[in-house]
Amino acid sequence: MSATTTLSPKAVIFDAYGTLFDVHSVIAAAEQIFPGRGDALSQLWRQKQIEYTQLRTLADAGDGAHYRPFWDVTLDALRFSAKKLQLTLGRTAEKRLMDEYACLSAFPDAVPALRVLRDAASGPGSATCASKPASISASSPARAVCTSASTSGGSRPGLAILSNGNPQMLDVAVKSAGMSGLFDHVLSVDAVRAYKPAPAAYALGPQAFDAHPREIVFVSSNGWDVAGATWFGFTTFWLNRQNAPLEELGVTPHGAGAGMSDLLAFLKTLASARRAGRAGAAASRTRRSPGA
Repeated sequence: MSATTTLSPKAVIFDAYGTLFDVHSVIAAAEQIFPGRGDALSQLWRQKQIEYTQLRTLADAGDGAHYRPFWDVTLDALRFSAKKLQLTLGRTAEKRLMDEYACLSAFPDAVPALRVLRDAASGPGSATCASKPASISASSPARAVCTSASTSGGSRPGLAILSNGNPQMLDVAVKSAGMSGLFDHVLSVDAVRAYKPAPAAYALGPQAFDAHPREIVFVSSNGWDVAGATWFGFTTFWLNRQNAPLEELGVTPHGAGAGMSDLLAFLKTLASARRAGRAGAAASRTRRSPGA
């Protein structure tokens, strides 16, 4: 554990796509539509999706002029990927794949671990979002940030998502994955019209919890996202689901593991270190006190 990590996190914030939601759960549908090409399509689709978000933000002068909602970007990436792989993507196939993406499967360890954290982080606030839209469309990208009425109370950490997904996408994804009520905030970069790893995107987390970045544990399965979050100042945990090598960026996350159980262990280590620090401080004060 790095000396720069927080020993008392005010919140645990999760990336969504690839971290809580399995972006490659679309492979089964893609394979039915394009036999033998489903995996290739899913991999390229994800690659281009991330690339497009980063290009649009890099090209902006801080005004969001090139920003488009994540749903639009995801559709653009799908269309490009099909062309690149010389696959005929008709309207029916396109709609089916986008519908699959709207309701991605949660990783099996996600909901159980979130419930453990929610129980530990219970407070007066509970996540409430707008009602589930009938459909997600490029013509109606809501810009509001989905939040709870209040954050979790007491000294226990709050829970949030901070995602590139636009609010409607996240609302549908959270509900379809059985995660409703588990988060104090569901934060979308749509509010600042800049994709991660832009500092303005990460800043939504500290603003939501009125906390310093180091007081928040940021969790992502994406190496580039963890690097950006570490540079921003978060205490970071890399949920390395793909057993990938560390990005060659000269930055190391404060913790890492292959699954949510490793994250829970990391958080337990932080809590234990905090208790040990308090006990040590108390003992020091006792030694300095005059004898009876």
